[in-house]
Amino acid sequence: MNRWQWALRLLTRRMWFRAALFCIFAIILALASAVAGEIIPYAFATKVGAQSVDNILNVLASSMLAVTTFSLTAMVSAYSGATSNITPRAVQLLVEDSTAQNALATFLGSFLFAIVGIIALSTDFYGETGRVILFGGTILVIANIVITFLRWIEHITRFGRVNDTIDRVEAATLKAAQVMGQPPHFGPRLRRPVPDGATRIHLEEIGRITHVDFATLREVADDLNATIFLSAMPGIMADPARMVAWTVAKPDCSQMERLQSAFTIAHDRAFDSDPRFGLVVLSEIASRALSPAVNDPGTAISVLEAGTRVLAVMATMQPDEDHAASDKLIVPPLSFSEMLEDLYRPIARDGAALIEVAIRLQKSLAALAEPTPAAKPDCKAAATEAYARAHAAMTAEADRTKITQIHQRYWS
Repeated sequence: MNRWQWALRLLTRRMWFRAALFCIFAIILALASAVAGEIIPYAFATKVGAQSVDNILNVLASSMLAVTTFSLTAMVSAYSGATSNITPRAVQLLVEDSTAQNALATFLGSFLFAIVGIIALSTDFYGETGRVILFGGTILVIANIVITFLRWIEHITRFGRVNDTIDRVEAATLKAAQVMGQPPHFGPRLRRPVPDGATRIHLEEIGRITHVDFATLREVADDLNATIFLSAMPGIMADPARMVAWTVAKPDCSQMERLQSAFTIAHDRAFDSDPRFGLVVLSEIASRALSPAVNDPGTAISVLEAGTRVLAVMATMQPDEDHAASDKLIVPPLSFSEMLEDLYRPIARDGAALIEVAIRLQKSLAALAEPTPAAKPDCKAAATEAYARAHAAMTAEADRTKITQIHQRYWS
């Protein structure tokens, strides 16, 4: 995905974007009725009874303002609840929810449609035939309001709840893994030595890398007729001292600017191209649930199951030529052991004393190792560490015996 496509994608996710589009459409619909009214015969216009459109628009204007305020209140409450009870990092997925944005845009646009229609009617802008078109447009707006409101009622019953948030994070993490388009690296982390005399690319900004424009990097590599090696991927903290890429070629100033512009820097991590961030957020949800104030091991188990599904897909992923390494661009694969640490280590730490969480963790790691033999050493190391934490934290001898049996069943 190019940088401008990435920027456009971010723009369309803004909450105001859909609302603004619907408001513009509502204004055009309200004003176009006067022009389209010329095609309606006057005799037909007198029979339709479009005089009632004044009252309908007044009802729409008063009710839609209240419904819009209600929707905003419900959305803000869901954001606040997710921030305090789940994790603040998951709120961005709720803000980008398309159903909530469509509901808000529909209600606000309908209110604006009614206001513009009332103003135009008060100036005798339409005439008898124009009222017929306005009346028909009002019926369509009402039908859209009813459909949207029914969907919103059903959606708001689960919007921002714990299970709903876990599902959103899981889906976002899977999508990010597909964007990366390559299987992870199993075993110790790969470290590629940088030869003497190589050109090191650094960024002047300080922040998280949220997007890498692979197409631009390949274009520059073709211009240089050399290979570019990436050393930083989305999610990495970039600063002037950290190298993000290197090449043995000598790019000029213009080419260096293009290389640096391929990296998008933001203050916070994003889900789109950073599957590890999704795993971190899942572990944060579990850690919050395992805190003494909440004491909800069931949520931690749900997180383990969701994270295991994500890692199982990533472990068996096939390389994608559009996103993975090529002759001119070497993209470092994600480390499977580090992803296991992102998800399982916080849960193993915070849920060490809970037998049900410890058992589910051992079974989840075994489920990852079974279909992917290359992942077994990493899974076994994570399971052994989790077992040591659980055995040391559990106070009941029966619990220690049980977790020992489970661990030996899968890893002995």
